[in-house]
Amino acid sequence: MKVPSPHAWPRNVAEAESIQDRLRPLVVVESGGWNPRALRHVAGLDVAYAKGSDRLAAAVVVLDAATLEVVENVSVIGRAAFDYVPGLFAFRELPALVEALERLATVPDLLVCDGQGIAHPRRFGLACHVGILTGLPSIGVAKQPLVGTYEAPADERGSWSSLVDGGEIVGRVLRTQPGVKPVFVSVGHRIDLDVACDVVLRLCPSYRLPETTRHSDHLSRQALKA
Repeated sequence: MKVPSPHAWPRNVAEAESIQDRLRPLVVVESGGWNPRALRHVAGLDVAYAKGSDRLAAAVVVLDAATLEVVENVSVIGRAAFDYVPGLFAFRELPALVEALERLATVPDLLVCDGQGIAHPRRFGLACHVGILTGLPSIGVAKQPLVGTYEAPADERGSWSSLVDGGEIVGRVLRTQPGVKPVFVSVGHRIDLDVACDVVLRLCPSYRLPETTRHSDHLSRQALKA
């Protein structure tokens, strides 16, 4: 698939923040009539880092949305493209992730990122950025919150509570399996929060994390070992 390049990769914090400020107003936090039940292919994106190094492996795994079987996978070995700066973490991983996406023969209908969407200090996490770059609907599913406060949801699968930051609802704390830790879901681009949570539950038939994340995490770690 082709990923357009609306900006050059930043060289410093000021350039990175300027890119976020320019692209943030383009984020669409509604589905616009898009029907998640018509999903055919959904892709998981994840990055693994070599211990004590800036070496990384970016992985994209495309699943059949109905069966959750792997349709295609791509991994790219590279190095972190930006210093570690809170709120700008996406710039470390995006060049390698974009390269992996461009190697895909299958264009997914939805991207699921192991990270944040608008539940981010600058309201522009990795899921927002990759959604804007590709033009595809995208969701952030994180293991931990980056911002906000919340009440613990009930123990039943599908229970949720709002993730609130500065008086704004920026995501949901979603229980994907009974009695296990919740995940933190936020909109990336071209999807609303209700639909995002519905899709995440469909992607979590047996485990806490979506199958997209589980497969892409495994592939990125295996790529580093290889």
